[in-house]
Amino acid sequence: MTFDPSFRAGVLAAFVSLASFLVPAAPAKAAGDDSGSTKTCAKGQVYDGKTKTCVKRTSAVSDSELTPYAYALAKAGRYAEAIDVLDTLAEPDTAQALNYRGYATRKLGRIDEGIAYYLKSVSLDPTYVKVREYLGEAYALKGETDLALAQLDRIEVLCGSRTCAEYRSLASAIEEPGSW
Repeated sequence: MTFDPSFRAGVLAAFVSLASFLVPAAPAKAAGDDSGSTKTCAKGQVYDGKTKTCVKRTSAVSDSELTPYAYALAKAGRYAEAIDVLDTLAEPDTAQALNYRGYATRKLGRIDEGIAYYLKSVSLDPTYVKVREYLGEAYALKGETDLALAQLDRIEVLCGSRTCAEYRSLASAIEEPGSW
């Protein structure tokens, strides 16, 4: 039996809405910490988790601290600064760094470029749930609902249910593209 994609999206949205009331949120099974708890600093500085202070970006701060810091900047709407920090990484081609670069790039309106970074991230770590959420959101923004739904299906498999935060976020984005 085949369903019209708009019907499938409507049923999916209804299910997600109902499920969000019935099932408490489960922790996401994703690589890296995407919690957004990293402090942001003034432009030209980065947060050093060891000293718990803001330091000049030229300081010897590790990639493992710079990468989540770049994400924190992006989540704070400082997308160009996030990309600047990612440009300083010794190893910029990790799944997490590429995902965050894709996120900041997409938020700057360069959706296709963001998708390219997401796809590189997925190729490095196909089980990284957060990148699949963001990739699906980018597809939803472009109106490519079938590709967004494919990411949603993959997230369900990776999470083991439809209750993880990434599944719920992408389902919402598919239902109302551009509203998030």
